[in-house]
Amino acid sequence: MSEEVSKNLSETLFANHKQAKETSALTQYMPSSNSYLDEKREQEGYKWYRNLRRMQWAWQGLDPIEIEAVLAKIAASPHSRTQDQWLDTVMGYHSGNWTYEWTKLGMLHQKRSGTLNGEEAADELFNASLCFSIAGYPHLKNDNLATQAQVLASNAYTEATKKTKYIVKRLEIPYQKKRIVAHLHLTSTEKPQPVVMVSAGLDSLQTDLWTLFRDHFAKRNIAMLTVDMPSIGHNTHWNLTEDTSVLHQAVLNELYSIPWVDHHRVGLIGFRFGGNAMVRLSFMEQEKVKACVSLGAPIHDVLSSPEKLKKMPKMYLDVLASRLGKSAVDIHSLSSQLMAWSLKVQGILSSRKTRVPILAMSLEGDPVSPYSDNQLVALFSDYGKAKKISAKTITQGYEQSLDLAIKWLEDELIR
Repeated sequence: MSEEVSKNLSETLFANHKQAKETSALTQYMPSSNSYLDEKREQEGYKWYRNLRRMQWAWQGLDPIEIEAVLAKIAASPHSRTQDQWLDTVMGYHSGNWTYEWTKLGMLHQKRSGTLNGEEAADELFNASLCFSIAGYPHLKNDNLATQAQVLASNAYTEATKKTKYIVKRLEIPYQKKRIVAHLHLTSTEKPQPVVMVSAGLDSLQTDLWTLFRDHFAKRNIAMLTVDMPSIGHNTHWNLTEDTSVLHQAVLNELYSIPWVDHHRVGLIGFRFGGNAMVRLSFMEQEKVKACVSLGAPIHDVLSSPEKLKKMPKMYLDVLASRLGKSAVDIHSLSSQLMAWSLKVQGILSSRKTRVPILAMSLEGDPVSPYSDNQLVALFSDYGKAKKISAKTITQGYEQSLDLAIKWLEDELIR
Protein backbone atom coordinates (compact mmCIF):
# COMPACT_ATOMS: atom_id res chain seq x y z
CA MET A 1 0.00 0.00 0.00
CA SER A 2 1.53 3.30 -1.00
CA GLU A 3 1.98 5.94 1.63
CA GLU A 4 -0.58 8.16 -0.15
CA VAL A 5 -3.23 5.42 -0.22
CA SER A 6 -2.61 4.54 3.41
CA LYS A 7 -2.84 8.21 4.44
CA ASN A 8 -6.14 8.51 2.58
CA LEU A 9 -7.36 5.28 4.11
CA SER A 10 -6.62 6.52 7.61
CA GLU A 11 -8.31 9.86 6.90
CA THR A 12 -11.44 8.14 5.55
CA LEU A 13 -11.50 5.59 8.36
CA PHE A 14 -11.28 8.18 11.10
CA ALA A 15 -13.21 11.01 9.39
CA ASN A 16 -16.53 10.32 11.08
CA HIS A 17 -15.02 9.77 14.49
CA LYS A 18 -13.82 13.21 15.51
CA GLN A 19 -16.23 12.97 18.41
CA ALA A 20 -16.09 9.21 18.94
CA LYS A 21 -16.65 8.07 22.51
CA GLU A 22 -13.35 7.76 24.31
CA THR A 23 -12.19 4.23 25.23
CA SER A 24 -12.26 4.50 29.03
CA ALA A 25 -15.90 5.63 28.92
CA LEU A 26 -17.23 2.88 26.64
CA THR A 27 -18.07 0.16 29.14
CA GLN A 28 -21.41 0.73 30.89
CA TYR A 29 -21.49 -0.20 34.57
CA MET A 30 -24.42 -0.45 36.97
CA PRO A 31 -24.73 2.58 39.32
CA SER A 32 -23.41 0.64 42.34
CA SER A 33 -20.39 -0.52 40.32
CA ASN A 34 -19.78 3.03 39.08
CA SER A 35 -19.48 4.42 42.59
CA TYR A 36 -17.14 1.54 43.46
CA LEU A 37 -14.96 2.37 40.41
CA ASP A 38 -14.88 6.11 41.22
CA GLU A 39 -13.74 5.37 44.74
CA LYS A 40 -11.13 2.90 43.48
CA ARG A 41 -9.77 5.44 40.98
CA GLU A 42 -9.34 8.05 43.70
CA GLN A 43 -7.63 5.61 46.06
CA GLU A 44 -5.24 4.08 43.54
CA GLY A 45 -4.19 7.36 42.00
CA TYR A 46 -3.05 5.80 38.69
CA LYS A 47 -2.04 8.33 36.05
CA TRP A 48 -3.10 6.21 33.07
CA TYR A 49 -6.23 4.26 32.22
CA ARG A 50 -4.24 1.80 30.11
CA ASN A 51 -1.56 -0.49 31.44
CA LEU A 52 1.57 0.87 29.69
CA ARG A 53 3.54 -2.09 28.36
CA ARG A 54 6.72 -0.25 27.51
CA MET A 55 8.94 -3.33 27.91
CA GLN A 56 6.69 -5.55 25.87
CA TRP A 57 6.39 -3.02 23.05
CA ALA A 58 10.15 -2.52 22.99
CA TRP A 59 10.68 -6.28 22.92
CA GLN A 60 8.18 -6.47 20.04
CA GLY A 61 10.37 -4.13 18.01
CA LEU A 62 9.56 -0.50 18.84
CA ASP A 63 12.24 1.99 19.78
CA PRO A 64 11.87 2.91 23.50
CA ILE A 65 12.61 6.56 22.64
CA GLU A 66 9.72 6.62 20.18
CA ILE A 67 7.43 5.00 22.76
CA GLU A 68 8.30 7.68 25.33
CA ALA A 69 7.83 10.45 22.75
CA VAL A 70 4.28 9.26 21.98
CA LEU A 71 3.41 8.94 25.68
CA ALA A 72 4.81 12.42 26.31
CA LYS A 73 2.59 13.92 23.57
CA ILE A 74 -0.44 12.22 25.09
CA ALA A 75 0.45 13.36 28.60
CA ALA A 76 1.06 16.98 27.56
CA SER A 77 -2.17 17.38 25.59
CA PRO A 78 -4.23 20.47 26.55
CA HIS A 79 -7.43 18.88 25.19
CA SER A 80 -10.23 17.76 27.48
CA ARG A 81 -10.18 14.27 28.95
CA THR A 82 -12.90 11.88 30.04
CA GLN A 83 -11.07 11.58 33.37
CA ASP A 84 -8.71 14.43 34.21
CA GLN A 85 -6.60 12.07 36.28
CA TRP A 86 -6.00 9.62 33.42
CA LEU A 87 -3.64 11.12 30.87
CA ASP A 88 -4.64 8.78 28.04
CA THR A 89 -8.34 9.69 28.00
CA VAL A 90 -8.20 12.68 25.61
CA MET A 91 -11.54 12.86 23.81
CA GLY A 92 -11.93 13.20 20.03
CA TYR A 93 -9.62 12.04 17.26
CA HIS A 94 -6.92 14.73 17.29
CA SER A 95 -3.53 15.43 18.89
CA GLY A 96 -3.15 13.93 22.37
CA ASN A 97 -5.74 11.22 21.74
CA TRP A 98 -4.30 7.73 22.28
CA THR A 99 -5.41 6.28 18.93
CA TYR A 100 -4.39 9.41 17.03
CA GLU A 101 -0.83 9.56 18.36
CA TRP A 102 -0.09 5.86 17.90
CA THR A 103 -1.61 5.88 14.42
CA LYS A 104 0.65 8.82 13.57
CA LEU A 105 3.73 6.83 14.66
CA GLY A 106 2.49 3.88 12.58
CA MET A 107 2.25 6.15 9.53
CA LEU A 108 5.82 7.30 10.12
CA HIS A 109 7.07 3.68 10.07
CA GLN A 110 5.01 3.02 6.96
CA LYS A 111 6.61 6.02 5.27
CA ARG A 112 10.13 4.88 6.28
CA SER A 113 9.48 1.46 4.80
CA GLY A 114 8.94 3.10 1.42
CA THR A 115 12.57 4.23 1.34
CA LEU A 116 13.98 0.80 2.22
CA ASN A 117 14.20 -2.65 0.66
CA GLY A 118 13.90 -6.29 1.67
CA GLU A 119 13.92 -7.18 5.35
CA GLU A 120 14.45 -3.58 6.46
CA ALA A 121 11.33 -2.47 4.59
CA ALA A 122 9.40 -5.44 6.00
CA ASP A 123 10.52 -4.71 9.57
CA GLU A 124 9.34 -1.09 9.30
CA LEU A 125 5.95 -2.31 8.10
CA PHE A 126 5.72 -4.88 10.92
CA ASN A 127 6.52 -2.00 13.31
CA ALA A 128 3.82 0.11 11.64
CA SER A 129 1.38 -2.75 12.17
CA LEU A 130 2.37 -2.96 15.84
CA CYS A 131 1.84 0.81 16.29
CA PHE A 132 -1.61 0.59 14.70
CA SER A 133 -2.40 -2.32 16.99
CA ILE A 134 -1.30 -0.33 20.06
CA ALA A 135 -3.48 2.51 18.73
CA GLY A 136 -6.46 0.18 19.23
CA TYR A 137 -5.28 -1.25 22.57
CA PRO A 138 -6.98 -2.63 24.65
CA HIS A 139 -9.29 -3.42 21.70
CA LEU A 140 -12.69 -3.05 23.34
CA LYS A 141 -15.50 -4.36 21.15
CA ASN A 142 -17.55 -1.20 20.56
CA ASP A 143 -14.55 1.13 20.28
CA ASN A 144 -14.88 2.60 16.78
CA LEU A 145 -11.42 4.14 16.71
CA ALA A 146 -9.87 0.85 17.80
CA THR A 147 -11.73 -1.04 15.08
CA GLN A 148 -10.36 1.35 12.45
CA ALA A 149 -6.85 1.04 13.87
CA GLN A 150 -7.14 -2.72 13.62
CA VAL A 151 -7.91 -2.45 9.90
CA LEU A 152 -4.69 -0.45 9.47
CA ALA A 153 -2.73 -3.00 11.55
CA SER A 154 -4.03 -5.87 9.46
CA ASN A 155 -3.26 -4.10 6.16
CA ALA A 156 0.27 -3.16 7.23
CA TYR A 157 0.91 -6.76 8.34
CA THR A 158 -0.23 -8.09 4.98
CA GLU A 159 2.03 -5.59 3.17
CA ALA A 160 4.96 -6.57 5.38
CA THR A 161 4.49 -10.27 4.65
CA LYS A 162 4.94 -9.53 0.94
CA LYS A 163 8.31 -7.89 1.56
CA THR A 164 9.94 -10.30 3.99
CA LYS A 165 12.06 -13.27 2.89
CA TYR A 166 10.01 -15.48 5.21
CA ILE A 167 6.79 -17.11 4.07
CA VAL A 168 3.55 -16.05 5.74
CA LYS A 169 0.34 -17.79 4.75
CA ARG A 170 -3.10 -16.62 5.79
CA LEU A 171 -5.25 -19.63 6.69
CA GLU A 172 -9.03 -19.59 6.92
CA ILE A 173 -10.43 -22.45 8.92
CA PRO A 174 -14.18 -23.05 8.71
CA TYR A 175 -15.93 -23.15 12.09
CA GLN A 176 -19.65 -22.73 12.89
CA LYS A 177 -20.43 -21.30 9.43
CA LYS A 178 -17.77 -18.63 9.87
CA ARG A 179 -14.01 -18.65 9.44
CA ILE A 180 -11.15 -18.54 11.93
CA VAL A 181 -8.31 -16.50 10.41
CA ALA A 182 -4.81 -17.67 11.39
CA HIS A 183 -1.35 -16.79 10.08
CA LEU A 184 1.25 -19.45 9.44
CA HIS A 185 4.88 -18.24 9.43
CA LEU A 186 7.52 -20.47 7.79
CA THR A 187 11.18 -20.35 6.81
CA SER A 188 10.59 -22.73 3.89
CA THR A 189 7.93 -24.89 2.26
CA GLU A 190 10.28 -27.62 1.05
CA LYS A 191 9.41 -30.05 3.78
CA PRO A 192 6.87 -29.96 6.61
CA GLN A 193 8.20 -28.07 9.64
CA PRO A 194 7.42 -28.56 13.34
CA VAL A 195 4.90 -25.89 14.31
CA VAL A 196 4.08 -23.88 17.44
CA MET A 197 0.61 -22.43 17.82
CA VAL A 198 0.82 -19.09 19.64
CA SER A 199 -1.92 -17.21 21.40
CA ALA A 200 -1.68 -13.82 23.09
CA GLY A 201 -3.96 -12.42 25.76
CA LEU A 202 -7.38 -10.76 25.61
CA ASP A 203 -5.99 -7.33 24.74
CA SER A 204 -3.46 -7.95 21.99
CA LEU A 205 -3.68 -9.11 18.39
CA GLN A 206 -2.02 -12.03 16.60
CA THR A 207 -0.20 -9.51 14.40
CA ASP A 208 1.76 -8.32 17.46
CA LEU A 209 3.83 -11.51 17.52
CA TRP A 210 6.15 -11.10 14.52
CA THR A 211 9.41 -10.73 16.51
CA LEU A 212 8.71 -14.01 18.29
CA PHE A 213 8.93 -15.74 14.91
CA ARG A 214 11.76 -13.69 13.41
CA ASP A 215 14.08 -13.74 16.44
CA HIS A 216 13.28 -17.14 17.93
CA PHE A 217 11.39 -19.73 15.87
CA ALA A 218 12.81 -18.90 12.42
CA LYS A 219 16.36 -19.50 13.65
CA ARG A 220 15.35 -23.06 14.56
CA ASN A 221 13.24 -23.72 11.45
CA ILE A 222 10.11 -24.04 13.55
CA ALA A 223 6.91 -22.69 11.99
CA MET A 224 4.70 -20.32 14.00
CA LEU A 225 0.92 -20.31 13.74
CA THR A 226 -0.88 -17.34 15.32
CA VAL A 227 -4.54 -17.47 16.33
CA ASP A 228 -6.48 -14.74 18.16
CA MET A 229 -8.36 -15.53 21.34
CA PRO A 230 -12.17 -15.73 20.96
CA SER A 231 -13.73 -12.22 21.01
CA ILE A 232 -10.72 -10.26 19.71
CA GLY A 233 -9.02 -9.48 16.40
CA HIS A 234 -10.09 -11.81 13.60
CA ASN A 235 -12.17 -13.80 16.10
CA THR A 236 -14.52 -11.04 17.27
CA HIS A 237 -17.53 -13.05 16.03
CA TRP A 238 -17.22 -15.35 19.03
CA ASN A 239 -17.61 -14.24 22.63
CA LEU A 240 -15.22 -15.71 25.17
CA THR A 241 -16.74 -18.60 27.10
CA GLU A 242 -15.17 -20.81 29.76
CA ASP A 243 -14.23 -23.15 26.91
CA THR A 244 -11.30 -20.80 26.22
CA SER A 245 -9.53 -23.19 23.84
CA VAL A 246 -12.46 -23.93 21.51
CA LEU A 247 -11.18 -22.00 18.46
CA HIS A 248 -7.59 -23.15 18.90
CA GLN A 249 -8.89 -26.71 19.10
CA ALA A 250 -10.69 -26.27 15.77
CA VAL A 251 -7.44 -25.00 14.22
CA LEU A 252 -5.42 -27.85 15.76
CA ASN A 253 -7.82 -30.38 14.23
CA GLU A 254 -7.26 -28.90 10.77
CA LEU A 255 -3.45 -29.07 10.90
CA TYR A 256 -3.26 -32.52 9.31
CA SER A 257 -4.63 -31.01 6.07
CA ILE A 258 -1.98 -28.26 5.92
CA PRO A 259 0.96 -29.55 3.83
CA TRP A 260 3.69 -27.23 5.21
CA VAL A 261 3.56 -28.37 8.83
CA ASP A 262 4.36 -31.64 10.56
CA HIS A 263 1.15 -32.25 12.51
CA HIS A 264 2.93 -34.89 14.60
CA ARG A 265 5.15 -32.17 16.06
CA VAL A 266 2.91 -29.44 17.39
CA GLY A 267 3.78 -27.19 20.33
CA LEU A 268 1.69 -24.53 22.07
CA ILE A 269 2.63 -21.25 23.69
CA GLY A 270 0.17 -18.90 25.37
CA PHE A 271 0.64 -15.48 26.93
CA ARG A 272 -1.73 -14.35 29.71
CA PHE A 273 -5.27 -15.58 28.95
CA GLY A 274 -3.88 -17.35 25.90
CA GLY A 275 -1.94 -19.47 28.41
CA ASN A 276 -5.19 -20.55 30.05
CA ALA A 277 -6.44 -21.68 26.62
CA MET A 278 -3.21 -23.51 25.72
CA VAL A 279 -3.04 -25.38 29.04
CA ARG A 280 -6.68 -26.35 28.59
CA LEU A 281 -5.96 -27.58 25.05
CA SER A 282 -3.07 -29.71 26.38
CA PHE A 283 -5.65 -31.66 28.39
CA MET A 284 -8.34 -31.81 25.69
CA GLU A 285 -6.05 -32.94 22.85
CA GLN A 286 -3.20 -34.89 24.46
CA GLU A 287 -2.67 -37.03 21.37
CA LYS A 288 -2.07 -34.04 19.10
CA VAL A 289 0.20 -31.83 21.22
CA LYS A 290 3.87 -32.50 22.00
CA ALA A 291 4.65 -29.66 24.43
CA CYS A 292 3.13 -26.52 25.89
CA VAL A 293 4.35 -23.32 27.55
CA SER A 294 2.16 -20.85 29.43
CA LEU A 295 3.47 -17.41 30.37
CA GLY A 296 1.77 -15.34 33.06
CA ALA A 297 -1.51 -17.21 32.64
CA PRO A 298 -4.52 -16.85 34.97
CA ILE A 299 -5.26 -20.49 35.79
CA HIS A 300 -7.16 -20.54 39.07
CA ASP A 301 -6.19 -18.08 41.82
CA VAL A 302 -7.40 -14.71 40.50
CA LEU A 303 -10.37 -16.26 38.66
CA SER A 304 -11.67 -18.01 41.74
CA SER A 305 -11.30 -14.99 44.02
CA PRO A 306 -13.89 -12.27 43.32
CA GLU A 307 -12.11 -9.95 45.77
CA LYS A 308 -8.80 -10.17 43.88
CA LEU A 309 -10.53 -9.70 40.58
CA LYS A 310 -12.32 -6.55 41.72
CA LYS A 311 -8.93 -5.06 42.60
CA MET A 312 -7.84 -5.25 38.94
CA PRO A 313 -7.38 -1.91 37.15
CA LYS A 314 -10.49 -0.68 35.33
CA MET A 315 -8.93 -1.38 31.94
CA TYR A 316 -8.84 -5.12 32.72
CA LEU A 317 -12.40 -5.13 34.00
CA ASP A 318 -13.49 -3.35 30.79
CA VAL A 319 -11.62 -5.93 28.70
CA LEU A 320 -13.24 -8.86 30.51
CA ALA A 321 -16.71 -7.33 30.16
CA SER A 322 -16.07 -6.68 26.47
CA ARG A 323 -14.85 -10.24 25.80
CA LEU A 324 -17.87 -11.75 27.49
CA GLY A 325 -20.15 -9.53 25.40
CA LYS A 326 -21.71 -7.77 28.40
CA SER A 327 -23.57 -4.49 27.95
CA ALA A 328 -24.31 -3.23 31.46
CA VAL A 329 -21.80 -4.60 33.93
CA ASP A 330 -22.20 -5.40 37.58
CA ILE A 331 -18.66 -5.88 38.91
CA HIS A 332 -19.78 -8.22 41.66
CA SER A 333 -21.54 -10.63 39.34
CA LEU A 334 -18.77 -10.32 36.71
CA SER A 335 -16.12 -11.31 39.23
CA SER A 336 -18.09 -14.28 40.53
CA GLN A 337 -18.98 -15.39 36.99
CA LEU A 338 -15.27 -15.73 36.17
CA MET A 339 -15.04 -18.58 38.65
CA ALA A 340 -16.12 -20.80 35.73
CA TRP A 341 -12.92 -19.90 33.85
CA SER A 342 -10.72 -21.50 36.51
CA LEU A 343 -9.26 -24.74 35.14
CA LYS A 344 -9.45 -26.20 38.62
CA VAL A 345 -13.13 -25.34 39.03
CA GLN A 346 -13.73 -26.88 35.57
CA GLY A 347 -12.26 -30.12 36.92
CA ILE A 348 -9.41 -30.10 34.40
CA LEU A 349 -6.67 -29.63 36.99
CA SER A 350 -8.09 -31.99 39.55
CA SER A 351 -8.14 -35.61 38.56
CA ARG A 352 -6.08 -36.98 35.72
CA LYS A 353 -2.79 -35.84 34.33
CA THR A 354 -2.03 -34.86 30.76
CA ARG A 355 0.81 -36.57 28.89
CA VAL A 356 1.80 -33.19 27.45
CA PRO A 357 4.84 -31.71 29.22
CA ILE A 358 3.82 -28.18 30.25
CA LEU A 359 6.20 -25.45 31.36
CA ALA A 360 4.16 -22.92 33.36
CA MET A 361 5.91 -19.72 34.30
CA SER A 362 5.48 -16.12 35.28
CA LEU A 363 7.48 -13.22 36.63
CA GLU A 364 7.93 -13.06 40.38
CA GLY A 365 5.10 -11.24 42.16
CA ASP A 366 2.70 -11.44 39.20
CA PRO A 367 -0.82 -10.84 40.63
CA VAL A 368 -2.55 -12.55 37.67
CA SER A 369 -0.38 -15.65 37.63
CA PRO A 370 0.98 -16.53 41.07
CA TYR A 371 3.49 -19.35 41.50
CA SER A 372 0.73 -21.52 43.04
CA ASP A 373 -1.13 -21.49 39.68
CA ASN A 374 1.95 -22.64 37.82
CA GLN A 375 2.66 -25.35 40.40
CA LEU A 376 -0.89 -26.60 39.96
CA VAL A 377 -0.38 -26.90 36.18
CA ALA A 378 2.98 -28.67 36.62
CA LEU A 379 1.44 -31.11 39.08
CA PHE A 380 -1.09 -32.38 36.54
CA SER A 381 1.32 -32.63 33.62
CA ASP A 382 3.77 -35.47 33.03
CA TYR A 383 7.25 -33.93 33.20
CA GLY A 384 5.53 -30.59 33.89
CA LYS A 385 7.53 -27.77 35.41
CA ALA A 386 6.68 -24.52 37.20
CA LYS A 387 9.13 -21.67 36.99
CA LYS A 388 9.27 -18.33 38.72
CA ILE A 389 11.30 -15.78 36.79
CA SER A 390 13.00 -13.50 39.27
CA ALA A 391 14.43 -10.81 37.07
CA LYS A 392 16.37 -7.81 38.22
CA THR A 393 14.65 -5.91 35.44
CA ILE A 394 11.50 -6.88 33.66
CA THR A 395 13.30 -6.72 30.27
CA GLN A 396 15.68 -9.44 31.41
CA GLY A 397 12.68 -11.34 32.72
CA TYR A 398 11.07 -11.22 29.29
CA GLU A 399 14.17 -12.44 27.49
CA GLN A 400 14.89 -15.08 30.11
CA SER A 401 11.37 -16.50 30.07
CA LEU A 402 11.24 -16.54 26.26
CA ASP A 403 14.59 -18.28 25.98
CA LEU A 404 13.38 -20.92 28.41
CA ALA A 405 10.08 -21.28 26.57
CA ILE A 406 11.67 -21.72 23.15
CA LYS A 407 14.25 -24.17 24.50
CA TRP A 408 11.47 -26.25 26.12
CA LEU A 409 9.50 -26.41 22.88
CA GLU A 410 12.58 -27.10 20.75
CA ASP A 411 13.66 -30.00 22.97
CA GLU A 412 10.23 -31.62 22.71
CA LEU A 413 9.57 -30.92 19.02
CA ILE A 414 12.92 -31.52 17.39
CA ARG A 415 14.41 -34.45 19.21
